[in-house]
Amino acid sequence: MARLPQRCAPLVYGIIQAAITTAVATAIATHHLSDFGLQFLQEWLFAWAVSFLTMLPVVVFVAPLIQRCVLALTVPIRGDSLQRR
Repeated sequence: MARLPQRCAPLVYGIIQAAITTAVATAIATHHLSDFGLQFLQEWLFAWAVSFLTMLPVVVFVAPLIQRCVLALTVPIRGDSLQRR
């Protein structure tokens, strides 16, 4: 399997995170509106697709801002090799 360069890691992370988060949230909301079955699957897939396509750009573009805020609000532990500028 071909692998992507590390510089794509934030994008790949955003895609995976958005997919999982929207899948869980739409499954919960869809189950609340219908029983499990074929109708649930159809409604959930539609709701998930709309949610994913909406949230993906939000996650990809907002995540770096959130990371900067977190770094500005926290202090690194001594010897922390994960410290960034």
